[in-house]
Amino acid sequence: MIPRYSRTEMTSIWSPETKFRIWFEIEAHACDALAKLGVIPESAAKTIWEKGGSATFDIDRIDEIERETKHDVIAFLTHLAEFIGPDSRFVHQGMTSSDVLDTCFNVQLTRATDLLLADIDALLAALKRRAMEHKNTVCIGRSHGIHAEPVTFGLKMAEAYAEFDRCKARLIAARNEISTCAISGAVGTFANIDPSVEEHVAEAMGLKPEPVSTQVIPRDRHAMFFATLGVVASSVERVATEIRHLQRTEVLEAEEFFSKGQKGSSAMPHKRNPVLTENLTGLSRIVRSAVTPALENVALWHERDISHSSVERMIGPDATVTLDFALVRLTSVIDKLLVYPERMVGNMDRLGGLVHSQRILLALTQAGSSREDAYRLVQRNAMKVWESYHHAGNAEVDFLTELLNDADVRQYLSEDEIKSRFDLGYHTKNVDVIFKRVFGES
Repeated sequence: MIPRYSRTEMTSIWSPETKFRIWFEIEAHACDALAKLGVIPESAAKTIWEKGGSATFDIDRIDEIERETKHDVIAFLTHLAEFIGPDSRFVHQGMTSSDVLDTCFNVQLTRATDLLLADIDALLAALKRRAMEHKNTVCIGRSHGIHAEPVTFGLKMAEAYAEFDRCKARLIAARNEISTCAISGAVGTFANIDPSVEEHVAEAMGLKPEPVSTQVIPRDRHAMFFATLGVVASSVERVATEIRHLQRTEVLEAEEFFSKGQKGSSAMPHKRNPVLTENLTGLSRIVRSAVTPALENVALWHERDISHSSVERMIGPDATVTLDFALVRLTSVIDKLLVYPERMVGNMDRLGGLVHSQRILLALTQAGSSREDAYRLVQRNAMKVWESYHHAGNAEVDFLTELLNDADVRQYLSEDEIKSRFDLGYHTKNVDVIFKRVFGES
């Protein structure tokens, strides 16, 4: 988590100030519940809220205490007592450190998820706008990086929209799974604290009681959460990689916005590089790097150990902050993306009509040819076009002409029947159907 790839809205969730404020709120809400049960005086609970609520926690002081105690929660409680005074003896009654740490961590993760969901909503809006704008902008579809058949650029955006809509659903599910609270004491038995305290704290903090905890909240929840972040990051990378390929000089069908005064290379003034989408590819790798450690955190010793703790101190902030930044950056890239329809048509035409080969194959089979013979006839003529393309960089041989001059093909298809299969609109005739499925409108 470095400032270059961080936004204040997300980093503030992980700041020491925010963490200690959440710790205090957990403890204070627990005191309220304990006071209602008669375990501690109501006056003490009130004092704890009044004095702790107005306190400004001294991070350096807490660190100083921790250097001696070698325990972060004890250091915080000791510092809190310096504000509260004698009533501080009622803080942390029947609780264990993990009650505070795990509940706080899940509060932070849910807050982070809310920001990520807002990021995805903004990205979805940008993708929908560009999809509608280029719904009928025809370009070549590629498989294995090779020209296949026509699609539209709007369909590329619609595909990304559908993917991130699924990401949103997964993230909502992950938020629901991670939003649990544990105030159950040592080894999770509620031996020294009533379960109603956990219920009260959970409601106050916007969480749900953990159905059964050990001394920690089960880490399968966190494993699924970080796995979900990894999937979202992979979707970011997929879109970024598509844009990077489309910006290659030989393709140049779309391009990252290049602002006035921007420079692409320290050595070559002509360069306009896809630096933002390359950056997104790298950031996605960082988010995914949190997934394996999160999976390995599931298996803890008996009722708890702290092998997961050091991991989560890093992957919690790093994964959420990085993904937040990546989603916002991708939204900006999509919003400002330069699209070149003329270049798309030019690239599609470079192969002399080969994009219609399947249509001819199907026409031959429908006219009585076996599939094997039809494939051979179409491929024979297609390879002539390929060979001329390899030689000149543009097809010097026209696929339609070759088919019309092939006597074996003409045994099955008339000139008009062949030409009718070269209708470009046929390949994109169902765009409206797809858009209706994705957006609920055509």
